[in-house]
Amino acid sequence: MTAPLTPHDQPPSEQPVGPAAYGRTPEEAAERREELRQGAVVAAAVAVAGLALGALWAWLAPRVPLISDGKAVYLKSTEGEQAIGADGTFALLALGFGVLSAVVVFLVRRKGGIPLVVGLAAGSLLGGLIGWRLGIWLGPASDVVAAAKSAGKGVVFDAPLKLAAKGVLLAWPLAAMAVHLVLTAVFGPRDPEPGPQWSGSEDLPAG
Repeated sequence: MTAPLTPHDQPPSEQPVGPAAYGRTPEEAAERREELRQGAVVAAAVAVAGLALGALWAWLAPRVPLISDGKAVYLKSTEGEQAIGADGTFALLALGFGVLSAVVVFLVRRKGGIPLVVGLAAGSLLGGLIGWRLGIWLGPASDVVAAAKSAGKGVVFDAPLKLAAKGVLLAWPLAAMAVHLVLTAVFGPRDPEPGPQWSGSEDLPAG
């Protein structure tokens, strides 16, 4: 009669460990890490481009003229459309940055991948936020009372730069996602067509 095996005597388990335990080979795991790294690089690079967006917005956005009578501050022209123009300028610039960033990312990394797309979306959203805040900082002073006192009574001065419609902050990521999707669908790599398969159950011709 044979004594039962103790836990120390039992054969080692054949269960895989490491990346293979999750259905990935070491090569696939390394490729996934590389995709995540590239996605992070894309997010950072696109976000930094928000600095250029903010500078251009502060330079190109129309100014809203204000005037003070010494007691209160008023719009110089109640029919002016400069405030709407500031939003429109930001939206157009953001759309342009979205198209440009999508094209550059696609040309650099045609293979694409989910991490790359997520990085592009996150970087575009962050870039829009950076451009918005930087444009306000580079634009006219945000303290209207102090600006009115500095300008003097009856002297026209510029209102602070601002976004009335915060929805334009989505212009960059939406444009980037749409353009990148189109480029990937039209010019992206194609999966190879499956070749004809032979089944062993097919009848062989009679000899």
